[in-house]
Amino acid sequence: ALVHEKTGTPLNATIAMVISTAMVAFFTDLRILSNLLSISTLFIFMLVAVGILVRRYYSTGITTKENQIKLIVCVVLIIGSSCGMSGYRAMSDGWIGWAVTAPLWLLGTGGVWFLVPEVKKPKVWGVPLVPWLPSFSIAINIFLLGSIDKDSYMRFGIWSGILLIYYVLIGLHASYDASKEVESRHCMAQYVDKEIKNVEEECKKLEVGQLAKEDELGTKV
Repeated sequence: ALVHEKTGTPLNATIAMVISTAMVAFFTDLRILSNLLSISTLFIFMLVAVGILVRRYYSTGITTKENQIKLIVCVVLIIGSSCGMSGYRAMSDGWIGWAVTAPLWLLGTGGVWFLVPEVKKPKVWGVPLVPWLPSFSIAINIFLLGSIDKDSYMRFGIWSGILLIYYVLIGLHASYDASKEVESRHCMAQYVDKEIKNVEEECKKLEVGQLAKEDELGTKV
């Protein structure tokens, strides 16, 4: 989005988004909006927790191939067992599924803790109890995602598909064009600054030459 010169923010895009969101919210049932918002929010929270695990236990050029495979297997095991717990809770009230999926979650989390060395430790502040707290966050968010009804997921999928098509066909090209325009403006500004400096240097040379001539005439007189 183009950034406004005075505010330094994408003002036009913000106004358009606020108006369009307000119109959708005004004509849509609150339960539908809350479910759609919950899906996106919980999914993002889950991705953030996965990102914490990846950031703490993986670094390009430091993590070995063996530890990378261990991390992938453990993260897949954590996510898969969390999905299993969520799905089993939605389909049955028994305990057999919990007896299978919960130990798998513990196995995945413990595998990260015991088998994969931590490669990045925050210097000032970091998430405590890693990997247990992020893994628990993944399980909780997926569990809550499983409590949302099927119709909400259908709406979420339709809207996500529409927005994805819009982004690929229009938004991506608009972002590229805006980036090229900003880059051209930056290059033009640099060129102008360079020309101004050159002119200033030429003016200084002329002034120095003029003063030298005046001094030379003064000495002759």
